[in-house]
Amino acid sequence: MKALILVGGFGTRLRPLTLSVPKPLVDFANKPMILHQIEALKAIGVTEVVLAINYQPEVMLNFLKDFEAKLGIRITCSQETEPLGTAGPLALARDKLADGSGEPFFVLNSDVISEYPLKEMIGFHKSHGGEASIMVTKVDEPSKYGVVVLEEATGQVERFVEKPKLFVGNKKNAGIYLLNPSVLGRIKLRPTSIEKEVFPKIAAEKMLYAMVLPGFWMDIGQPRDYITGLRLYLDSLRKKDASKLASGTHIVGNVLVHESAPIGEGCLIGPDVAIGPGCVVEAGVRLSRCTVMRGGRIKKHACISSSIIGWHSTVGQWARVENMTILGEDVHVCDEIYSNGGVVLPHKEIKSSILKPEIVM
Repeated sequence: MKALILVGGFGTRLRPLTLSVPKPLVDFANKPMILHQIEALKAIGVTEVVLAINYQPEVMLNFLKDFEAKLGIRITCSQETEPLGTAGPLALARDKLADGSGEPFFVLNSDVISEYPLKEMIGFHKSHGGEASIMVTKVDEPSKYGVVVLEEATGQVERFVEKPKLFVGNKKNAGIYLLNPSVLGRIKLRPTSIEKEVFPKIAAEKMLYAMVLPGFWMDIGQPRDYITGLRLYLDSLRKKDASKLASGTHIVGNVLVHESAPIGEGCLIGPDVAIGPGCVVEAGVRLSRCTVMRGGRIKKHACISSSIIGWHSTVGQWARVENMTILGEDVHVCDEIYSNGGVVLPHKEIKSSILKPEIVM
């Protein structure tokens, strides 16, 4: 089997982290976002992953070469010269995806984090005999999204309604698809949307089916959702394999600590924290709802909540960092500094407090 991951754009919503690496390589729960997907695909027997990309393909490929060997899966790029939307990339990669076997292929949106029930999806796709299957997820406020209206018993998709004013359903597209190669024949090589142009036509022919995603779902393409996604991911990890989570008197709730990261005396860590490889957490530190990426250093008695600390950054003694502060790569927050929602670009030193959310160039 093959799969296409829509990598696409510049990752502007996750700046300043995406100033250092393309968005799919930003760490989430101690490994690059895209690796969560590639590992899930590999686990159900996908042998080749095609990345549809229009930005820094060489950076992506160099990075993923290591993983190709480790995971034993082929990773190639299909590079757009202009942004082609969500369907155009499939037409561009047609030769890579349609190998004449007639096997369906997966399409995933690279920002989506979930439990990836891909094996169940293959079973669902085979059982209904349609042309395409999409994952949908339940949402609390359907009026904010495009809603997928489906026949509950069979999962057959009837229509799509964009931001409905009246209640028509509470399922939204989850950005995970399984498509027969015949779908490629419906797509022209131009900027085009699979959700708005291709799927409605397949639905009109009663050949599109939707499976409700079990477990959690999050689009982690922006900071607030990234932090929420981390909570959901760690919750799910607790149910599936709690041994991967940290334990001890200094741990509260779900915490992921890389084995190479020492934690000092008298710390209180959690809930919903990820501490990456090579990080150092000194004595008396308080961390909650945050990520400290590879090589970060949190000095004595610092307090961090609801924030993202980028690679090789330092938070000084008694500093307080909160309210969606995002430190880019190699940022140094001096001792006793307060940051309230500061978004700090890479390679900066912060010597005075950031009292209200702002971007520090």
